Amino acid sequence: MKILVANLGSTSFKYRLYQLEDGAERLLAKGGYERVEDFAPVIEDCLATLEKDGHLTGEGDLDAVGFKTVLGKDLSGCVEADDKVLAALEGFKEVAPAHNPAYANGIRMFAQVMPSVTRVALFETAFYQWVPKPSSIYSVPQSWHDAGVRRYGFHGASHKFIAERSAQLIGREDVAAKVQALYQKGDTAIDGKPLRVISCHLGGSSSVTGIKNGVAIGASMGFSPQSGLPQNNRVGDLDSMAVPYMMKTQGLSVEECERQLTKEGGLLGISGVSNDLRDVLEAAEGGNDRAQLAIDHLVDSIRHWAGSFVFKMGGFDAICFTGGIGENNAALRAAVCAGLEEFGLTLDPAANAATRDEGDISAASSRIKAYVIPANEELVIAREVSRFLAAQPV
Repeated sequence: MKILVANLGSTSFKYRLYQLEDGAERLLAKGGYERVEDFAPVIEDCLATLEKDGHLTGEGDLDAVGFKTVLGKDLSGCVEADDKVLAALEGFKEVAPAHNPAYANGIRMFAQVMPSVTRVALFETAFYQWVPKPSSIYSVPQSWHDAGVRRYGFHGASHKFIAERSAQLIGREDVAAKVQALYQKGDTAIDGKPLRVISCHLGGSSSVTGIKNGVAIGASMGFSPQSGLPQNNRVGDLDSMAVPYMMKTQGLSVEECERQLTKEGGLLGISGVSNDLRDVLEAAEGGNDRAQLAIDHLVDSIRHWAGSFVFKMGGFDAICFTGGIGENNAALRAAVCAGLEEFGLTLDPAANAATRDEGDISAASSRIKAYVIPANEELVIAREVSRFLAAQPV
């Protein structure tokens, strides 16, 4: 089975082609395009390139195209990317303006260029379908609930990969098997000792999720991708009264408040240096106090959310770091885990400093494991699309 995973931005298209056969998973090809103005010729060029390189014999050799859709109004899960998906993306385009219009446009373009190929959407919110209701609501009026205002959670494909891979590393194949079949069967029951994992997806966009027995019990991100931890240039959590206060005292419009909070907030807003943590770190090492404050605030926010999930789960068995920052910044990992020896977590400084790929960074004496696990959202999408196709009636 050959599955093309499409990662779409407003002006970008990145792809990976996987072959999944008899339990084997192969990445056949990957590539991308930037500064895209018209997706149709780019998709055609992608297909032609894959044919030229011998990975496909034509459109008919492709079983499906998978999309990492972000947020749909009244729709989640792993579903066929049909008109219902397009309507769901349209319904929440104001909540995820950088993501939903791009995916809706891309799905339409694939339908035009490859009409015979099945299109499947895996929503980022799918991993959070089983979060207990008290953890998935806001204390807003009922009319707001009815309009769809609730905690959805994002980076679902990444956190699902962590749920499965961490269970394998710990030796809990029973939990890993449940994670694999989660979207198709929805079976969240686990017999025996619980497995409690804190998953930290840290990058340009960051989130923390608590995972019990392979199932999310809550997420730092809520109604939109603008919430939770401070993002690269997005604000993260903010008291709701801050917006009307700035409108009244500074004369800002709703649109200008939104622009500033989504373009000038986060690490950029605090540091005043950059939205790239590498630049912020360099500035902090040079004595820039605002840059150091941005780093400290990010660490504090990660620890805040991780701590809340430890409390909810009654402890934790592992903490996992993934994403560009999580995988490459040993100092930040050490700061997040600092002072937790009495909880049972002790890092191995040498292993932590040396690890850039998958690895155990906890000390041999540590009761709680700490792992670096490289992100692989595209593989999760390919797997779920494959399972979706296998579950369809012949």
